[in-house]
Amino acid sequence: MDRLYNKINKMEKVKNYDEVVAIAGKHLGKVGGDGYSDQYNRELLVKIPRYLNREGYDLTSDSFVGVDTWNCYEVSAITTKGQPVAGLLKITCPSDSEFHVESKSIKLYLNSFNMTRIADNAMDCITGIEATVKRDLDELLETSTIVTFFASEEEGEELSFEGYEDLGGLVDLDQIDFTSFQSDATQLAVEDTSDVAKEVKLKSNLLRSNCRVTNQPDWGDVFIKMVGKKLPSADSLAKYIVSHRTVSHFHEEICEMVYKHLSDAYEPEQLMVSCLYTRRGGLDINPVRASHSSLIPEFFTSRDYRIKKTLRQ
Repeated sequence: MDRLYNKINKMEKVKNYDEVVAIAGKHLGKVGGDGYSDQYNRELLVKIPRYLNREGYDLTSDSFVGVDTWNCYEVSAITTKGQPVAGLLKITCPSDSEFHVESKSIKLYLNSFNMTRIADNAMDCITGIEATVKRDLDELLETSTIVTFFASEEEGEELSFEGYEDLGGLVDLDQIDFTSFQSDATQLAVEDTSDVAKEVKLKSNLLRSNCRVTNQPDWGDVFIKMVGKKLPSADSLAKYIVSHRTVSHFHEEICEMVYKHLSDAYEPEQLMVSCLYTRRGGLDINPVRASHSSLIPEFFTSRDYRIKKTLRQ
């Protein structure tokens, strides 16, 4: 097991980094109006192959089920009479898609709607935004996305993870020596073993990682549901989550790496990992990965629900 962890940890040096930078760098580092448009432009979208990170961890699209749910807060267009229409756009993409969209590119793409006249009235404008974004992302990512526009706080019920225990309430964090900050799976230890599978539902706001391309910090809350005969100790899980503090990966990749490490360490019968990241660039990214589709909360995929924000979101 230690040899496997050491192999994985060596791969944390960001496999295929140069290739990812070349793809994502289409819009990064632009100044002034360069790369920006206030008229609809689907050519701004950039896709990144998921395999660029997965192959380093022996992961494929069959390793789990899941989705990436994006909350986009800077979405607006105008009617033919110039009336602005603004709201929250929720985008959900399945994790078995070959590609995911690069975050700077989708920010620029959504901003390109700002002065685009879409329809004669607000309702048709909203419908037009949803249809256009879905079509463009479906074609770009070669998958089927779910796109929902919420025009007011009254639209869509807010739901969140319920019944999860905070690691900070299970162990005295002040008494822990945090010494590893490079996604160290060797930190994971077993609390106890049992002949009967048990369930734990844990959460922590200690997650910090960095953008794979820009190295800007990303902050998040992690939620873990596990059913198995081997369960993690609270202190070791806290040390493991903190160990991502200097790692540079996309949000989706961090979630998949945590899922992989927990699955290897504890061999659970059921496992769900979700990382709810804070907003940057007008959007937040919320990936979830699970062993069974029934473990994915409905608020990730349903057009009727919005994900309730965490304290830092």
